[in-house]
Amino acid sequence: MPAYQAPVRDLRFVIHELLDLPGHYQQLQGCEAVDGDTLNAILEEGARFAEEVLAPLNRVGDEHGCHWQDGKVTTPPGFAAAYHQFAENGWAALEKPAAFGGQGLPGSLASAINEMLFSANHAWAMYASLSSGAVSTIDAHGTDDLRACFLPPLIEGRWSGTMCLTEAHCGSDLGLLRTRAVPEADGSYRISGSKIFISAGEHDITENIVHLVLARIEGAPAGVKGISLFAVPKVMVNADGSLGERNGVSCGSIEHKMGIHGNATCVMNFDGATGYLLGEANRGMSAMFTFINESRLAVAQQGQGHCEASFQGALRYARERVQMRAEPRLKPEQPADPIIGHADVRRMLLTQKAYAEGGRMLNLACAQLVDQLHHGATETTKNAAARRLALLTPIAKGFLTEAGIEAAQLGVQVFGGHGFIREWGMEQISRDVRITAIYEGTNSIQGIDLLTRKVLADDGAELNALLDEMDSFCADCKAPRELAQQLARQVATWRELTGWLKVAQKDDANLIGAGAFDYLMLAGYTLLGYYWLRAAAIAEGELAAGNSDVDFYIGKRETARFFMQRLLPRANQHRALIESGSANLMDIPDSAFGR
Repeated sequence: MPAYQAPVRDLRFVIHELLDLPGHYQQLQGCEAVDGDTLNAILEEGARFAEEVLAPLNRVGDEHGCHWQDGKVTTPPGFAAAYHQFAENGWAALEKPAAFGGQGLPGSLASAINEMLFSANHAWAMYASLSSGAVSTIDAHGTDDLRACFLPPLIEGRWSGTMCLTEAHCGSDLGLLRTRAVPEADGSYRISGSKIFISAGEHDITENIVHLVLARIEGAPAGVKGISLFAVPKVMVNADGSLGERNGVSCGSIEHKMGIHGNATCVMNFDGATGYLLGEANRGMSAMFTFINESRLAVAQQGQGHCEASFQGALRYARERVQMRAEPRLKPEQPADPIIGHADVRRMLLTQKAYAEGGRMLNLACAQLVDQLHHGATETTKNAAARRLALLTPIAKGFLTEAGIEAAQLGVQVFGGHGFIREWGMEQISRDVRITAIYEGTNSIQGIDLLTRKVLADDGAELNALLDEMDSFCADCKAPRELAQQLARQVATWRELTGWLKVAQKDDANLIGAGAFDYLMLAGYTLLGYYWLRAAAIAEGELAAGNSDVDFYIGKRETARFFMQRLLPRANQHRALIESGSANLMDIPDSAFGR
């Protein structure tokens, strides 16, 4: 099983050199006290927790899994103790509001920690991640009484949270949901219905679980316009904050899954359970998107985290595994060389490295925007951050989860036959990462969201602002000119293709659906190219200045070159697929599929 080593050096590169988060924090309200030394100290402690506590439990969680009996779920050995340590050490409260017991630190700092948690143990980290989303949603949409009741124990880590959307008859089409909410005289509601695929819906880690449940109030309009959001505790809360009777919430079963065995995926039954309205009636989808958008960024980190974990395992193995002779020879005194000397193995390793480190840049850049959205000094800053974040979120979620799947498969391939057996851990990564392309809306849905709601909805205004920023950087940066020119050509392609789609979709009703996934992938390659060019420019400057960390900066510059020459050209294939239209998909009659 590969031992996880937190990439602290590379995190520091992104935090200090690429994004200048310490300087960024000086522009945020309430975050001015967070300096570079504080950042580094928190990173070191987070790395230690990920490496020493969570990583050893990763295989334990996979092999033991979760177990259901009589409505109760038992998590793998060590999971509950690790969560208690996580809470006691203050990690659950890191970026949470200080008014309810949190530390009030910037979300981007928590994002850096979360990457390490997901890389070390995806299944375990989901318990913490879902609770974080519940805190954000209740804080944004709950009444003062609900916030005072639910937030302190959630932030303290004594309680946890979930998101309950999906029902058996409807997946992403939530307008079809049937869960009912009946108003009570005291202002609460009785919630009845069943939800499926509820991550962390039942477990033995915390004393209470707060479920955020989508339901339809009696008499509400059909479709998504009639959906409301409710906070439904597993155990009722007394007036003094102590726990009372069990609510009408039960776990009917848990799923037997391909991966993330350490996280319980539950069927949750609500039988007249007491719930409390969050936000306005019939505006539940709007309120739930606080949770969904935060979760999409978390899933992007899950994808990138698996890139990192797979790369680490493959790189270590490639340096140790001796097979065939390389050119030039690495070990001429021996009959064979380490496989890292072979060109095709280097192709696979560099692809993993490019995704892991490029994805880290993109994820933390999104987290920086979240900081500005919540702590910006002016409304102008907050609004600009909201627009850019809306554009980048589906790209980050969709592209980085696809990259995670590819990186995991490459990890198996580097190991060869050893990658296909359990003891090396690479096959677990390939199973665990697969769900990320489905979570929080499949990647096809992310592509449709990107095209219809983020690009075409504002006539490309925010996209053009981003492309202009990229063009400007390409023209003035200190990175190798051929790399800047290559990215500039790809930026022009993205701009031209968007203009073509805007016109062509008027004559092809299925063009958006047929091309949305490829559009997302083209956007992802181009966006990662932008961050790699920025990294290469920094590396060139440091090498020219005589920085002693030569290998690190050469690695940055040469990985940027690899990305531009080997991965960025894939975007042109996606353009060709989009421009082929929808007829090659839609003109074949259903009966002609055969079987």
